[in-house]
Amino acid sequence: MKSLRPLMLLPLALLSVGASPAAAQDAQARGEQGEARREAEAGNIMRSGEIEARILPMMRDAEYLGFAYDSTARAYRLKFIREGRVTYVDVDARTGRIIGRSR
Repeated sequence: MKSLRPLMLLPLALLSVGASPAAAQDAQARGEQGEARREAEAGNIMRSGEIEARILPMMRDAEYLGFAYDSTARAYRLKFIREGRVTYVDVDARTGRIIGRSR
């Protein structure tokens, strides 16, 4: 029985190691969204709603899934799905201009 104890603790150790990157990613995403809010309030970038108002009408045939903000690039990435295919539209947060699309 004594030799099984380390084996029983192994799954717990693996869970704690595996959770760390996800928690760090969540914290980074919250930080990016907070940065977008601060930049928009300062007038440095457009608000997400303004970006959505420009881009969503262009993507009428696709379902909108949401956006993420990249503070380094000062760009929004909007995510859409149509017929099972995901499309990302990258938008300059300062101008609202589309700077890229990927499928």
